[in-house]
Parts: sequence; C-alpha cells; structure tokens
Amino acid sequence: MPLALSTSWNAYRHDNAKDLLFEIKQLGFNDIELSFNLTRLLVDEISKVARDIGLNILSLHNYCPIPEGLSRKEALPDCFSLSALDSEERKRAVSYTKRTIDYASSLGAKAVVLHCGRVEIEDKTRELIAFYDSKCLSSEKAIRVRDEFLKKREDLSGSFLEKVLISLDELNAYAGSKGVLLGVENRFYYREIPNFEEIGVILNKFKGSSLAYWHDTGHARVMESLGFIKNGSFLKAYAPDLIGAHLHNTLGCLDHQAPSKGDLDFKEMNPFFRKDTIKVIEAHQPATAEELKESLRLLQGIFNGIL
Repeated sequence: MPLALSTSWNAYRHDNAKDLLFEIKQLGFNDIELSFNLTRLLVDEISKVARDIGLNILSLHNYCPIPEGLSRKEALPDCFSLSALDSEERKRAVSYTKRTIDYASSLGAKAVVLHCGRVEIEDKTRELIAFYDSKCLSSEKAIRVRDEFLKKREDLSGSFLEKVLISLDELNAYAGSKGVLLGVENRFYYREIPNFEEIGVILNKFKGSSLAYWHDTGHARVMESLGFIKNGSFLKAYAPDLIGAHLHNTLGCLDHQAPSKGDLDFKEMNPFFRKDTIKVIEAHQPATAEELKESLRLLQGIFNGIL
C-alpha cells in the first residue's frame, strides 16, 4: 500500500481543490486522505480534480464533509459524539458518519477513520502534559491528579462505552453494505473513547467485520509518555486487527510533527504493518514541504525494506 498524505496539512490554507491538491501532488504523493475540515462543496470539487491529476483517495476522516451549519474550524471529529447520552446528538453523529461512509464509497476510498466520542468529564491530559514538560510527572501532585482522573473516568465510562457500541453496531452494518472499512482510532485525550482496554472490547465485539483498528503513532506515544500504557503496547496488542495508521512524529508530547522530525523510530513499527495496511502521513502545520518530502523518502525506505 502506498503512502498517502492527509489534507489536514494544507486544507485550511486553501478554499479550492485545485490549489490544495496540486500542492500535495508536487510533494511526490499519489495518494491522499480527506481530512475532517472540508466542506461538501470542496469535497465534491476534490473528487473531480483528484481524478484529473492522478491522485487516489485512500481514506476519509469522519466527518467528511463537515456537518451543515458548522464552520470548518468548528467541525471537529467530535462535534457530534458517537458516545453521547443525549439520543438526538448521538443520532446526528451516526447520520453524519453514514454520510461520510457514502462519500467514501462513491470516491472509491477503502476506509473511514472514526473518533468514537468521550466520557463527559473534565479532561486532565493537558495538565499532565504540563507536568511532563516541567519534568514533574512523578511528583506527588501529578500522581494525585492522574489517579483522580483515572478513577473518575473508570467510574463513569460504562454508559458512554455502551452508547459507542450501539452506534458502532449500526455503522458497521452500514459500512459493510457499502464495502467500506471503519477504523477505530486510538486517541490523544485520555477522556476520549477508546482507551487501550476499550479498543480490545470493541475489536472483540466486531471481530471479522468491517470494523477494525486504526493506529495513530503520535497519540500512542503521548499515552506512553504520560505513563498510561507501556511503550509499544497498542501495536503489540492490536496489530492483527490493524487496517491503517496515521503516521506523525512527536517532540515530547507535541504531536503531528513531520515523521522525519521527532522522537519516534518508525523502523520499530514496520514489523507490525502489512503490505495492505493503509499508511497516511498526518502532519500538521508548521511542518514544511521539505520536511514532508524527506518524510516520504524516509518512510518509503523503511516500509519498502531499504532502511
């Protein structure tokens, strides 16, 4: 499977498909993922321009296109939550996800990447990152914040996970009817669903279906750095169910760096990826064009067995 680039790198800098896609094509990419910050008009335009210039669309990141009534800045992947206890919000989340699946099918994409919602508590991930950055993560205060956060999440997570499973049951059947895979992504904020154990719950329930695991390299490293899991745990546990990956690097807990710049060694991940694993570079600004060109060369060398 070739390396794709997510349009999250340059989508906000363009309001037309031609400029957006030509910039990506000039970097040397022939494959893309459509990110979650694209309007319906822009997605429709992208589908035509991509064919004209020879770019393949491998995956879409939910919600794509963005829900009506929201600006591109407001339309985050969790603007409507698949774990919502409010039935109307959850129905809207399912409905807009089905629309993303419809677009994936019509565009010939293989998969849709899902965020599965959250446990509705105050998140402490950024506070713990501040402790990490100041080298105080093992302090008495940091440990107290972490332990209280973990307990509150554990106490309240059950009802939210139940709603996620109901949402995914409907979406899995729908995606299967459309020939589209669903990738459940590991998350950056610890209040989000799924955490490490919940990934296992989801994958066990939907074993052998259209739903599988989507690995995010930067999110995994942040969870490791904050002490929530041991290094390499996600891929060691869930590689058999892996369908795709977002590839980006980290500087400490600052993620979405170009893969060529940061703390991660992508050679260590290569044994867990199959040839048909969808591989998407998901670097954000301020990653430069040159850094992305270098990242493409680096990862092609690793995944093709040259490095």
